[in-house]
Amino acid sequence: MLYIVATPIGNLKDITIRAIETLKSVDMIACEDTRHTKILLDAFSISTPATSYFQHNKLAKGQFLIGLLKEGKNIALVSDAGMPGILDPGYHLINLAIKNKIDITAIPGATAFVNALVLSGKPAHEFIFAGFLPNRTIARKNRLKEFAKAKLTIIFYESCHRILATLEDIHTVFGNKEIVVARELTKKFEEVKHGPASHLAQYYSKSAPRGEFVVII
Repeated sequence: MLYIVATPIGNLKDITIRAIETLKSVDMIACEDTRHTKILLDAFSISTPATSYFQHNKLAKGQFLIGLLKEGKNIALVSDAGMPGILDPGYHLINLAIKNKIDITAIPGATAFVNALVLSGKPAHEFIFAGFLPNRTIARKNRLKEFAKAKLTIIFYESCHRILATLEDIHTVFGNKEIVVARELTKKFEEVKHGPASHLAQYYSKSAPRGEFVVII
């Protein structure tokens, strides 16, 4: 069995009892960064062996893990934070398991964009999760123009290095429409800001942006 196990997005106490039990019971844990996952495993006295499975080794390591699963081993797939398969190489292993007729199940838990959505107060009955916007300005603006045609809530992630440029582009495309910016979700310095993109850009230009951001339009 391949277990897709959600892990906390910040606060370690958000892990579920079922996730802990699963991580303790499987034969191996496949994770993006073994050093990062070790912090979680040590916190809950989980001694299961862990192996790295990330973007640059997913092809070779994916075949290795499928081999173990075919031998009857149980493997847990985790990401650095949140639900595996969302914006990480986990989807590749999941697809391999499906093609090889290996049983899979998911252990649910925290996901950053869902947390941000419910905290935003924006309509949540219909929305688009768009991952990360393009890095380059022209491509990013064009993507935002596509979203401007949609009559539903739009959610995407952004890094602290590009948040100011992205907010400026949102202002250019959407004008003074109120948006929501959330960062450091579930952590000590969790912050959810509401307002026009231009106002939020001004705020973060004075207060150096840190952490991972979720933007909701």
